[in-house]
Amino acid sequence: VQLQASGGGLVQAGGSLRLSCAASGRTMSNYVMGWFRQAPGKEREFVAGITWNGARTNYVDSVKGRFTISRDTAKNTVTLQMNSLKPEDTAVYYCAVDRRRASQIVTESSEYSYWGQGTLVTVSS
Repeated sequence: VQLQASGGGLVQAGGSLRLSCAASGRTMSNYVMGWFRQAPGKEREFVAGITWNGARTNYVDSVKGRFTISRDTAKNTVTLQMNSLKPEDTAVYYCAVDRRRASQIVTESSEYSYWGQGTLVTVSS
């Protein structure tokens, strides 16, 4: 299984970016998918997750109302729409798959089995 994340870049505060993650090798449509991020000198943190059918989502408090996670099971992709970006959103963003769960979104990175390579998001003030 390979996860390919894309869409990162440099944006000014208040701007938007859309991250995409494409899975190949096997379908991820039966599992929870999530986005994590890691800023320099900090631990990796959960950002958003979505259940197998997209019925439920979960977000870290700091991004609620600004970020939206969605998935296209037919295309085996998950996206993260990020609006009203802030300098503190600067990090490397990773997509991940929790292949042990379909309907429960957990926030611990250790529970996720497959990881993308990361895409850098830089928000300037």
